[in-house]
Amino acid sequence: MRKVTAAAQKQLGRLWHISSIYMHPAIQEYTEKLASLLPDPLKVIYLTNSGSEANDLAMLMARAYTRNFDIICFRGGYHGGSPSTLGLTSIGSYKHCVPTGFGCQTTMLPDVFNGPWGGSQCRDSPVQTIRKCSCSPGSCDAKERYIEQLKDTLATCVPKKIAGFIAEPIQGVNGAVQYPMGFLKEAYELVRERGGVCIADEVQTGFGRTGSHFWGFEGHGVMPDIVTMAKGIGNGFPMAAVVTKAEIADSLAQNLHFNTFGGNPVACVVGSAVLDAIAEDGLQKNSEAVGTHLLREFAKLRDKFEIIGDVRGKGLMIGIQMVKDKESRQPLPAEEMSQIFEDCKDLGVLLGKGGIHSQTFRIKPPMCITKDDADFAVEVFHAALTRHKEKTATAK
Repeated sequence: MRKVTAAAQKQLGRLWHISSIYMHPAIQEYTEKLASLLPDPLKVIYLTNSGSEANDLAMLMARAYTRNFDIICFRGGYHGGSPSTLGLTSIGSYKHCVPTGFGCQTTMLPDVFNGPWGGSQCRDSPVQTIRKCSCSPGSCDAKERYIEQLKDTLATCVPKKIAGFIAEPIQGVNGAVQYPMGFLKEAYELVRERGGVCIADEVQTGFGRTGSHFWGFEGHGVMPDIVTMAKGIGNGFPMAAVVTKAEIADSLAQNLHFNTFGGNPVACVVGSAVLDAIAEDGLQKNSEAVGTHLLREFAKLRDKFEIIGDVRGKGLMIGIQMVKDKESRQPLPAEEMSQIFEDCKDLGVLLGKGGIHSQTFRIKPPMCITKDDADFAVEVFHAALTRHKEKTATAK
């Protein structure tokens, strides 16, 4: 944190703002550093101010390049709150009664816990679902069934040619939902057969948070055509980016595109300092080690408490889905979720909430947390669950 603050303070004393129509050293140094962390041919970078802006630009790029219009997204995905990106955001609580995002088509979310198909070997995670798996060795029946649903969407809801497909490597706002292993690879192939480009929304998964890889898409063995990123890119500073291939960027360059504040000097030095801190402080490895420890400890609580239906995630991107009971998998009532949430807060731990019914605790702490921090969080969550259990028993 000190490194990032010092970089910002130094730049504030020199030059706050100059638009990106003028080249300045900070933007060149930062974009070269960021590009070095992405595989070829993802080397053309556009800097913006937020994840919504980044995904909005990605939609424009996909349509300008393909000359097609429809973009497919998952139900349960969150890709922004702007009028355009709200068409991609498929969580009802974020929707407004106004026209948004024309040409956005949703498809079934391949959720191996809440969906109709899934088992105990589906996810790239230290913790699997408690659903039994009947797959034969080397195959995933759930993946194949969800792929059939995507094929059905392509056959019924969109034209023969589409602009693209956008997905988070792990869904964030929906509660760290993970897809069956191998799903994204087959999905990308189907999209490209229709002339579409594949967009990886790394706003929450990027910059080493998943632990095993710097970018979430790498964990799926896929190569997107466009990558969007924000949040962790600036350690809380308002900045974001879109990274793409030269040929897609060329299609956008046929006309003018401009962002007044994207790539300003302060944002660029902050972003550069963040990349240095991630590397120098070993934050990706820390995410993997501490995150795996957290997941396994939370899984022990799942086995102990009936109201924990699922523990999932990778690195320091974790979801704990709360249920009435493991048999029904129905969401824990909102007032009970709120009480656990408040009890954790009063005991010193802040959690997030997500999911279609706000039934999942979202745990995405700073990537610098220690094992002791993690153990404290588990202890507090355990105490809150015990208090809930006692109150429920008394009420009966």
